[in-house]
Amino acid sequence: MQDGTRVLSRSRLRELVREMIDPDLQIQPNGVDLTLRAVERIIDSGAIGFENRDRKISRSVRLEFDEDGWIELEQGIYKVIFNEVVQIPHDCMAIGLPRSSLLRCGVTIETAVWDAGYMGRSEALLLVMNPAGFRMKKNARILQLVFLRLEERIEEDDGYKGTYQLENL
Repeated sequence: MQDGTRVLSRSRLRELVREMIDPDLQIQPNGVDLTLRAVERIIDSGAIGFENRDRKISRSVRLEFDEDGWIELEQGIYKVIFNEVVQIPHDCMAIGLPRSSLLRCGVTIETAVWDAGYMGRSEALLLVMNPAGFRMKKNARILQLVFLRLEERIEEDDGYKGTYQLENL
């Protein structure tokens, strides 16, 4: 890391993530555990080009948890939506990493960078690679979000202004 770039620690994290189920459990020494709100199956193709007008986001359908709050997932790809609302200050960015328990079960999560100025209830790609599938419980802690302080604060006008600003709110 360059001089000036730092991983935020526990003392600042509470103000950056709202609607946590249990902050005392979710706030880790170097990040915040995000929890599972919903799972969706991707049902068609997408497209991306250099300009946003060429983008077509794949449609998805929401899957239901059983009466005990569990969902059985076959091998494949899914979209997950988190419970928490993340607000990235203009002096930070964030990176999401799967919890190690997922990896040990043949499951991972892919995310994009959380840009300075982003606010929303984020989504990510869940990849179930285990041929036997995977079970998940609603509100399970599945991703650790790590916040990095930028070397220089960006101007408010230069913060994230993309399509996903305020998503799922």
